[in-house]
Amino acid sequence: MNIIKLNATESTNAYLKELLAEVMVKDFTVVVAHEQTKGRGQMGTTWEAEPGKNLTFSVLKRYEGFEVAHQFMINVLVSMALYEQLKKLQVPDLSIKWPNDILSGHHKIAGILIENILSGDKIQASVIGIGLNVNQINFNNLPNVSSLKLILGKNLELDELLLSIMKTMEETFALLKSKRTLMRDSLLEQYKKVLFRKDKPSTFKNQDDELFMGFITDVSLEGKLIVTLEDDIKKEFDLKEIKLMY
Repeated sequence: MNIIKLNATESTNAYLKELLAEVMVKDFTVVVAHEQTKGRGQMGTTWEAEPGKNLTFSVLKRYEGFEVAHQFMINVLVSMALYEQLKKLQVPDLSIKWPNDILSGHHKIAGILIENILSGDKIQASVIGIGLNVNQINFNNLPNVSSLKLILGKNLELDELLLSIMKTMEETFALLKSKRTLMRDSLLEQYKKVLFRKDKPSTFKNQDDELFMGFITDVSLEGKLIVTLEDDIKKEFDLKEIKLMY
């Protein structure tokens, strides 16, 4: 594992992708920034983090013969690796808000942005961006956001935490490689078990900003959220079609 430390960059994902275009970057190369000036989240959202207080980093993961059809499993794998690492820290009431926000209670503490590099129907590599709120305590009145310090009541050493996360991620990827089909099914089942609001009555917003009620009952292999509506009707939604309200 190579670690590249930056004082400041617009986005660690963008930096790593630019580096990929110029040189041969080894598997599990990590780019970590003291400050990220234009951090990005899912669906074009921004990721705001106070400089030097949090972990904002990106990881390059290379594959051999990983099919595009199974790309959601990368999301599952990274989400579960981060979930398991936070569980080791005894962060309470952990869950994953579909597709890949990590929550403690109702508060978001981490987000993941995965950008895949494709060749035909295969994924050559992924640039995996992770933002984890660690020692920051002021979030400018952002709703439903917290940090490990606010939750655990103590500062955490960033470099040590980064190495622990990477160790867990490497171990999880190694399992997937050795028993791909078995591990894919097992990881997906684990992911489903820790989904935020699973099997609970929840409020959603559709593309037309209309609110509706339903139950999260499943996630498909393609990563679509399966919601049970009135009259026991099940419907699949992708990321652009639905938003789970807190």
